[in-house]
Amino acid sequence: MTGSEPEETNVKDIDQSRYKRLAKKEDQELALVPFQVELLKLQDHIEKQNQRMVVLFEGRDAAGKGGTIRRTTRYMNEKHYRVVALGKPTDTQKTQWYFQRYVERFPRGGEVVFFDRSWYNRAMVEPVFGFCTEAEHENFMHGVVGFEKDLVRQGTILVKLYFSVTKKEQQRRFDSRQGDPLRQWKFSEIDMQAQQHWDDFTERKYRMLKRTHTEPAPWTVIRSNDKHLARMNAMRCILNAVDYEGRDTEIDFTPDADIVIAGDIEVKNMEADLKQKGRFKQ
Repeated sequence: MTGSEPEETNVKDIDQSRYKRLAKKEDQELALVPFQVELLKLQDHIEKQNQRMVVLFEGRDAAGKGGTIRRTTRYMNEKHYRVVALGKPTDTQKTQWYFQRYVERFPRGGEVVFFDRSWYNRAMVEPVFGFCTEAEHENFMHGVVGFEKDLVRQGTILVKLYFSVTKKEQQRRFDSRQGDPLRQWKFSEIDMQAQQHWDDFTERKYRMLKRTHTEPAPWTVIRSNDKHLARMNAMRCILNAVDYEGRDTEIDFTPDADIVIAGDIEVKNMEADLKQKGRFKQ
């Protein structure tokens, strides 16, 4: 036996493991294709009916929002959808009505707009990091329900998705980003503080869901530790929000109950954890 044989075996093991991971990823991407076809039908329906649709993607950093948006829009007609991810407000925007810079990016007739974080920054990120006053936060929480009620009443289809990841999985994803030169740009100073403020975010999540989950504009929570299942079920939720023509009856559009939870049920689950354990689970 030569000294190189064990090393060669290790290389083969590594190659085989990498191949299996790539094969699994390819299978997962293929499993999304039927839903991506349906999303094209939905988009065509929105265009022909001159409807407006807004989809909010909220959740902690590294919860899987961006990856889901990319796969949701992968084959859609770029002329009839937009992805909006706003940065910090300008000095001028800070003097305006809080919702104004979001309303300016709302869809026209026949268009779908995906918000990668939305006006709900004021419900979680801003108060946690001190980017708004408590009075500004409370003013938002008081007004957002009426704002969304009017939005829906006037014909906009509104879907609100909250991606929920565990603390351990969030840390694993942060570590992965830091070690990957192609994804290091995704790791920000805010991300560095996310774990430290975990409980603060959880408390704000609870308040947000409890006060802003309404019949006209309900929240849907997506358990996103498993990225693939989160993506597939988010697509199901979006597709189920519109009664479009030509729906493929061979596809299972029923959300996985282990992945998808109504916002009011999530509130009850969190309250049960608080009562039993003295703290929120996540």
